[in-house]
Amino acid sequence: TVLAFAAFAAADSAQCNTGPIQCCNSVQSAKAPAAAAFLGALGIVLEDATAQVGLTCSPISAIGIAGNDCSQQTVCCSNNSFNGVVALGCTPINVN
Repeated sequence: TVLAFAAFAAADSAQCNTGPIQCCNSVQSAKAPAAAAFLGALGIVLEDATAQVGLTCSPISAIGIAGNDCSQQTVCCSNNSFNGVVALGCTPINVN
């Protein structure tokens, strides 16, 4: 079964209205080879091939608490329903 998602995100520099802020090891265009491989393996087809995709992500539940630092890319994503393997519609944010 192929799933179709509209990839969009709305975030400002201090909040994420679509769920918890994510810390992703990598954020790439859906057309990038690594992102395309993850999406293909999961059977995900994006309506917007230029969307940003977060790879290997985990939520940051409380910024500033020990153990919740993100040394990779902090993002707000519109779809985090793939158990951290990928997050769709990601927009980088500054949490500092």
